[in-house]
Amino acid sequence: MLILANVRERWSGFLGAFVAVLVGVALITTTLVIYDSAKAKVQPRYEGTAALALPQQAVDVSGSAEDRMPWGKSEAEPLVSGLKKVPGVAEAVVDRSFYAQAIKGGKPVTDEGALEAGHGFSSARMAPYKLVSGRAPAAADEVVVDRALGAAVGSELTVNITQGRKQFEVVGTVDGPGYYFSEAFAAQQQPGVRDIALIPGKGADTGAIVAAAKKVLGDNGSVVFGDQRSALQPAHIEHKRFLGVQLISAMALLGLFTTVFVVASMLVLSTGMRRREIGLLRTIGASPKQIRHMILGEAAVVGLAGSVVGCVVGVAASPLLLSILEGLDVTAPDMEITLAFWPLLVASVIGIGVSVIGAWTAGRKAAGVAPIEALLDSRSANKGMGRGRWIAGLSVLGLGVLLAISTATSSADNRVNRAIFATMTLIVAAALLAPVFVGPVGRLLTAPFQRGGRAAPVLIRAELVANPRRAASLVAPVIAAVGFAVLLSGMVETMRVAYPAGQALKIAGQTIVTPDGTPGNTDEVVAANPVGKAALPTRAFVETKKAQDSGAAGAATVVDALGSRDPQWDKQGEVVLGRKTARDLGLKQGQEVAVRFADGATVGLTVSKVLPDDPARGDFVVSRGLVRAHDPAALTDDIFVPVGAKASNAVPGVALHDAAAFALADYNTDARLTDSLATMLIVIAVGYSVIAVANSMAMAAHGRRRDFGVLKSAGGTVRQLLFTSAGETVLVVVTGAALGVLVTLPPLAGMAAGLSEATSSDVGLHLNVGAVVIAVLGTLATAVLTGIAVTSKTLKRRTA
Repeated sequence: MLILANVRERWSGFLGAFVAVLVGVALITTTLVIYDSAKAKVQPRYEGTAALALPQQAVDVSGSAEDRMPWGKSEAEPLVSGLKKVPGVAEAVVDRSFYAQAIKGGKPVTDEGALEAGHGFSSARMAPYKLVSGRAPAAADEVVVDRALGAAVGSELTVNITQGRKQFEVVGTVDGPGYYFSEAFAAQQQPGVRDIALIPGKGADTGAIVAAAKKVLGDNGSVVFGDQRSALQPAHIEHKRFLGVQLISAMALLGLFTTVFVVASMLVLSTGMRRREIGLLRTIGASPKQIRHMILGEAAVVGLAGSVVGCVVGVAASPLLLSILEGLDVTAPDMEITLAFWPLLVASVIGIGVSVIGAWTAGRKAAGVAPIEALLDSRSANKGMGRGRWIAGLSVLGLGVLLAISTATSSADNRVNRAIFATMTLIVAAALLAPVFVGPVGRLLTAPFQRGGRAAPVLIRAELVANPRRAASLVAPVIAAVGFAVLLSGMVETMRVAYPAGQALKIAGQTIVTPDGTPGNTDEVVAANPVGKAALPTRAFVETKKAQDSGAAGAATVVDALGSRDPQWDKQGEVVLGRKTARDLGLKQGQEVAVRFADGATVGLTVSKVLPDDPARGDFVVSRGLVRAHDPAALTDDIFVPVGAKASNAVPGVALHDAAAFALADYNTDARLTDSLATMLIVIAVGYSVIAVANSMAMAAHGRRRDFGVLKSAGGTVRQLLFTSAGETVLVVVTGAALGVLVTLPPLAGMAAGLSEATSSDVGLHLNVGAVVIAVLGTLATAVLTGIAVTSKTLKRRTA
């Protein structure tokens, strides 16, 4: 009851922490709700199935479950025969998906799902999609298409498949997306069987079908049903889900860090301003344990209240975030918000936990307040730094420096994350050590005004020098706001210069043939450009002793294999490995290895060479002819035509680029998402920190009302007092902004050094001055206006 009474009585002192928790929980709730809503869903083309029979699952080099190994023809036929006999199953359909895309007016018809748009006609029954007109395809040159395509029955349609453009007769239309061919033609395009769909008869029991199907499969695969059928996702949808999850994960991580950082600093400030009150409680007999419990209890109440309101605000804001993600094209089609209980529970636990943890340090200090403090100024203990803060600050600083150094040597995939973690660590170190800098900076910046004889500079200087810890609490959110603005904007600007320059340097003089409106280059495009690198990617399943020792069901490791037409690698029966891949697979030069391909066939290969890693060559390189023989549906990557050879764009769906244009276009593919992500994170970090700055300044101004009363009684005018408040705020923000910039430069410099080495080009440190200026000016304006508003209101009340 005492805790609740304290919160009600001192609600203005807890308002800042309440708002900070509210904003943080709202952000975390929103991201978790979107994350939960983004989970894979059963695709419409599987809605008419009772269950799906899937092959065994392979693992990646780290041991995580990955692709399923397709069945070969000899493996699939007895399984299909057995599944057709399962009671309640009307049909067992071999579902095949491969590249198919209509060509109209000399251009490919836009279709995100073109890579898996081709099917055998039986697959239409899975949705089920019904014939609207015409009949099913029977010959290899017949096709049934979506009626929305506008192709009439009996007309000729040019369809781009892996081999290139081919004329088909439209013999029917259906009421769903896709291109449906004869079963024989579909089997030629994708010989391997990746799933068998079980279509139930009328009134059939799904549970009985699943149980019987599992017996038919035995150890040869697994059966999924209900929501488990979402395991099969089109590649383009899965890619969007991956990008969206990465984005909201970064938002949630940054929101969590900022919440912890801001709430902790505000609770320390709030508790530090209550030393006289706590001293009075100690005078009347309160024990240190009771003081700690009071501080923690108040924080828990504030955290609970902020979490409840934050969850409501977060749920209300979820449609806005979904709309932003849809604008960035990183959500699955027709994604809808679904509200589950766990995001609200997790966000609430975080909000309450952060408040209690943030108050723990303040509570420890408060418990050490002596009864005599009741007779002293609350700020008397705000001088200097304790031994614990020195140790913590220097330790965190050392860790941050090590992380900043390691940023330069980390891999390309980890470089950005390492820079972010280094900056977070250095921001915490700067906040802990801020009292060391506030006093000297205050003396330095106010020194030029000392000779003017005006009282305001003297008061500002005295306040900063006498109470550095209070000023440091105000500096902390400014460090976070400016630090993250510099880091995120600087990372984008540095990468914008580094990656295109490095890529252009590697391929200088070459002409690059890239897909334009298609997911890859067909064999027709490759034939039109017979010279140059034309890598043919596929997924291969390597059967090694290491994979067998992992205990995986498939006892195979899936890798990205490249078929090369380079004479030095294009050798039947051989595979060339990069050193890392060889180490991960446990293979050595000269060793024999069994490799399973997309058609379900297993081929024995000899490791002819183990070479230093080279992304341009590939890490698992085999003959292009071998890949084509076992994966007829694979599309070729960009074709690099060397100097002296002529590149051709005569085939529809391709474009030609020189080195510079290709490098820029390749970077711009991801730059739009990178820029949007950086902007969103900057808005979150700076916006949240600005709110914290406003709350901190309001609390500080409100806590100094007695000081303002004394100064006003001594003859100070309202204008002078407001000028003093604004001047002190400006110095605090300038100090915080300077520290925010300084702690960010080492990680950015490390990232630039790493990029220089990775791209073999001279990459310097680049900052987005505009973003930094906006962050500094926005923080400064918010702090000054808040301080003036609260000070003005306080002076009016005392005058009244």
